[in-house]
Amino acid sequence: MNEKLFLKSYFDTYQKLISQDKKIINNLITLKKLIVDNSKRGKKILVFGNGGSAAIASHFTVDLTKNAKIRAINFNEADLITCLSNDYGYDKWVSKTIEFYMDKGDIVFFISSSGKSKNMLNAVKVARNKKARKIVSFTGFNRNNSLKKKSDVAFWVNSKAYNQVENIHQFWLLALVDLVIGRSVYSANKK
Repeated sequence: MNEKLFLKSYFDTYQKLISQDKKIINNLITLKKLIVDNSKRGKKILVFGNGGSAAIASHFTVDLTKNAKIRAINFNEADLITCLSNDYGYDKWVSKTIEFYMDKGDIVFFISSSGKSKNMLNAVKVARNKKARKIVSFTGFNRNNSLKKKSDVAFWVNSKAYNQVENIHQFWLLALVDLVIGRSVYSANKK
């Protein structure tokens, strides 16, 4: 393998994936307005992901809460996940979390590279029944994946490579944080 050619191709792929797609830009602006309005109404953001997407959910919610002053939570505590998975099944732990923590009018984010994670798909129905304001998804792989189809606002990465999909999701979510703040350079040490 020629490492230089591999990396050039790798970086070229990211450049194409991160291109300034009009739909993505419009969706980010729409979502920013929705998040700010929701915050003014005293509502919160719930964010779910599996594996690497759970780490992205954590990063996004911490930055949204601390830096943008938007109430956002994720549910990556091992004790919560294992308790609910043990009692209700892994495919239901997200649904049960939404039952316990979501309030009417909250916005729910689901991050799933494949868009076919059963725990996320089951949870969409529960979030709708509890009157989530919007269901937002970040997916990749198949353009017509189930989670994307069930979402009000959908972000999709045209790739079947986990790292590419997850990195683009993280890029978009952190761009969203900066868009809410209104700038990309700011002190992380706000008092």
